Amino acid sequence: MENKEEDVRLGANKYSERQAIGTAAQSDKDYTEPPPVPLFEAGELMSWSFYRAGIAEFMATFLFLYITILTVMGVSKSEPKCSTVGIQDIAWAFVGIIFALVYCTAGISGGHINPAVTFGLFLERKLSLTREVFYVVMQCLGARDSHVPLLAPLPIGFAVFLVHLATIPITGFSAAAS
Repeated sequence: MENKEEDVRLGANKYSERQAIGTAAQSDKDYTEPPPVPLFEAGELMSWSFYRAGIAEFMATFLFLYITILTVMGVSKSEPKCSTVGIQDIAWAFVGIIFALVYCTAGISGGHINPAVTFGLFLERKLSLTREVFYVVMQCLGARDSHVPLLAPLPIGFAVFLVHLATIPITGFSAAAS
């Protein structure tokens, strides 16, 4: 009984407090932040990996929009719900295709698929201006070829960018950052 009273008296102070993982106050980092990328790298224009990454962004954006738009087009307001695509099926299609495409392209281009993600990484100095402009152009071309209006991914991407801009400083986590 005496131990219980001691536990109650000490309360939350019984154990030493630690900062949450990912906060700025945590000093023992197990990684080092890479140096910022130069604003313009002319050597990138001569490397095959630069163009391969652009092609990966083009294909990922094309497939993402093509498959998800086709899924949305499959929705019908008819009575027999078993024969059509439902709202939950659309959600699963979006999640599944984004998971697969990011997994496939992360090692090649970073798996951005979205101009807002690319722009955010440029602002963090993880991408050069050359690569950022090339990725955005390839992503917009991929959107255009999937029969979505050319600038359609930009409002969606900008909304994602604003959400990340507000939440990354608070939580330290981004599902889109690579």
